[in-house]
Amino acid sequence: MRFFHWSLVASFAIAWLSAEDWRDLHEWAGYSAALLIGTRLIWGLAGSYYARFQQFVRTPASVAAFLQAMRGRKEPRYIGHNPAGGYMIVALILAMLVTALTGWMYTLDAFWGVQWVMNIHDATATLMLMMVLIHVTGVLHASYRHKENLIKAMINGKKRGAEPGDIT
Repeated sequence: MRFFHWSLVASFAIAWLSAEDWRDLHEWAGYSAALLIGTRLIWGLAGSYYARFQQFVRTPASVAAFLQAMRGRKEPRYIGHNPAGGYMIVALILAMLVTALTGWMYTLDAFWGVQWVMNIHDATATLMLMMVLIHVTGVLHASYRHKENLIKAMINGKKRGAEPGDIT
């Protein structure tokens, strides 16, 4: 999972930074991101427990309850993804899929120069950048609230084990 996560981060960053000046690099970064998202969809259905969508995609009511608990500074610690984080993952996957699909479409003769394709591509890429900033803010918030460095855990794979009151 960590390899996937950081590879997707790199693919998106490279695509974003190369969008104006390096078309070939931009396209290859987009193809890499699309391949990673396809792999993540499979992993979300057949992967390890905490990687599966069924483990972290929760009901809207549970997301609302979690956000309400956050406002009161009483949110529980989740060993996997918390409900808000689960929705963010789904939103990022969908946005990356739309960005990759419209980017690919723009390389086809049938869609070359079609303004709505470029508009959707640009809008979803910008939306993704905003969502990434919200995602990182959420990770920093959870790290602070639960006194654990989640960024470090995404690098070295070591996270504090479950404690009483934690949700697995």
